[in-house]
Amino acid sequence: MSKKSRPWVILSTVLFLFTTFVLLAYFAVSYIAPRWRIAYDEVVVPEGYEIHGIDVSHYQNEIDWRAVSKAKIAGKTVQFAFIRATMGDKKVDKNFQENFDEAKQKGIIRGAYHFFYPNVSAEKQAKHFIAKVRLEPGDLPPVLDYESTKGLSKEEIQKGALSWLKIIEKEYGVKPILYTYLNFKEKYFNTKEFEGYPVWIAHYTFVNQSVPSYDGTWKFWQHTEKGRLEGIDEKVDLNVYNGSMFDLQKLLIQE
Repeated sequence: MSKKSRPWVILSTVLFLFTTFVLLAYFAVSYIAPRWRIAYDEVVVPEGYEIHGIDVSHYQNEIDWRAVSKAKIAGKTVQFAFIRATMGDKKVDKNFQENFDEAKQKGIIRGAYHFFYPNVSAEKQAKHFIAKVRLEPGDLPPVLDYESTKGLSKEEIQKGALSWLKIIEKEYGVKPILYTYLNFKEKYFNTKEFEGYPVWIAHYTFVNQSVPSYDGTWKFWQHTEKGRLEGIDEKVDLNVYNGSMFDLQKLLIQE
């Protein structure tokens, strides 16, 4: 290599390294920035959904439902609220009845959910929910909240969930909603026995408006557990409904 060509080789190498660095930095920022925002509690509300709602329990303490009914999520009023009713075969959320009554009085479509204990009889848990929850026309179908395995096999998990769902369906005359995390749904509830049950998916770390996806359809998406809303002092789960108000009305308990 001649001495005259060396400066051009050095310059080309520098330009190549600089360009490579800039491209790597761009893609790194594009990948990390949305996750950084989520990690530091910035709530990113997914776009393209007209119907927004919340789900609550006694962890939100006393709720001002009048303020909630006027609050906005991405410019939309709160249309529905899932309210924790029972846990296991004995426990009742201490704020359930007040929240359940107040939500309806303030014009918010209400629903009741049961937190399932995998290592407790599904039949006893279903009977406990039935004893504590009276649903009326215009309410959302009852919800099975299934989140952990407690060491049970896939067959045992499915058997317990199906037992609860079938007992509740027979009692209320409507197919219950199945709530769980995305990976839990994919691992345990993606068989034909669970087809036909409306799905409520918890999926928080979405990026660039990505939506939960699996081999099936979903009705509700719990997209963050870090929401802030007028009328609620604590953080609250925010949700969207995957459809129109006409579709949602058809899902509700009928006369």
